[in-house]
Amino acid sequence: MTLEETFEKVDEVMEKLSDDSLPLEESFTVYKEGMELLDKCRVIIEDIEKKIDRSESEGETEE
Repeated sequence: MTLEETFEKVDEVMEKLSDDSLPLEESFTVYKEGMELLDKCRVIIEDIEKKIDRSESEGETEE
């Protein structure tokens, strides 16, 4: 799943959680799903940051 797709899923979770008619137990399940998606976002972003750092480091050694 791409970062953009993950963000879209997070948006869906936020919409579900803002629905006052959602039963409490289901709210917890949806909340957990949202937290897992946010963790995926964090991992993807960290991976991108590492690639950028690596690219910058390689660029410095070429100069």
